[in-house]
Amino acid sequence: MHGAALMKAMNKRRSDLRFIGIGGDRMIAQGLKPIRHSSEIAFLGFFEVIRHLKFINRVFQETLSALKNQQPDLVILIDYPGFNLRFAEKSRKLGFRNLYYISPQVWAWKKGRVNQMARCIDRMLVILPFETDLYREKGMDVHFVGHPLKGALIPEKSRQEFLRDTRLQPERPVIGLLPGSRKQEISKLLPEMSKACDTIRRQIPDIQFVLGMAPHLTIEDYQPYLKNRTDIQMVREATYSVMAHTDAVLVASGTATLETALLGTPMVICYKLSPFSYYLGRLLVKIRFIGLVNIIADKKIVPELIQNDANAKKMAEAVTLFITDKKVRAQTKENLKAVSDRLGEPGASERAAKLAIEMIDKGPA
Repeated sequence: MHGAALMKAMNKRRSDLRFIGIGGDRMIAQGLKPIRHSSEIAFLGFFEVIRHLKFINRVFQETLSALKNQQPDLVILIDYPGFNLRFAEKSRKLGFRNLYYISPQVWAWKKGRVNQMARCIDRMLVILPFETDLYREKGMDVHFVGHPLKGALIPEKSRQEFLRDTRLQPERPVIGLLPGSRKQEISKLLPEMSKACDTIRRQIPDIQFVLGMAPHLTIEDYQPYLKNRTDIQMVREATYSVMAHTDAVLVASGTATLETALLGTPMVICYKLSPFSYYLGRLLVKIRFIGLVNIIADKKIVPELIQNDANAKKMAEAVTLFITDKKVRAQTKENLKAVSDRLGEPGASERAAKLAIEMIDKGPA
């Protein structure tokens, strides 16, 4: 998503650009010639990455070959540090310039990576305000461009259209379900979310539920965990509408939590990993919160239910509070607005594009 927005902004500045690399449908629509589709390497968790390491290494070698054959004017790396930092080191040794857009979360774990990045990254573009000092201390050329989601989140439908199309009643409260975009996430979270709906309904009889489907998944990917229940409306290509037009959301940890925050809707962050991945994560990750919303706020402004706590009972208790307690709801919305304000002004992709084009225009290193 962020890569496509950057490409679009770069193409507006220059009409002669060609892009090759790893990306998804949105980047391909902006002109990317794909070496591989990003969904092919979207593995989640330490154990899952290890299981697919042979395949990931094959993709790495294919991308490195493309680098040597295409001789690009600029290498742009977007997040995904396990792959991209290795690639940046190879790229630098071959004499190419590296622009890193959207910093890996080195402040959460592996801070030693900053030293590695200082050696092989020519320019770092960060989207969270507190990241700037981390890189500046190492003498890096770092720029805070703001968050690309600011100003870019436009619900696909108006509230009236959304409620009409999903057969929801405007006078009744609505809870959104966003169990993630990976099958692995859905298999772990959706069964508990479904059970939570039953608990919530016993307390709020007129409650309504709507589930936002990931665009690349089918109804068959969700149905085994819903058991053909008809009281949860399922919508496709309306994720932002689910976030914006519901009263509260149960959401998988990730970008969706920040999107929901920017649209001002109270949420409960939920997450489950395999026991092995979670154990390693607890050993390695050194932050108080996992949700970007809470990390940016530097305090818990929305509930986080992780691993065993991501169960139906606790989900129901946490999300119900946003429906039944007006004071809690109002305070949460105020806190979400403060997080949004910290993320800068709209136009991050355009600012990032300007800095990328500037590097291209300078010519060879």
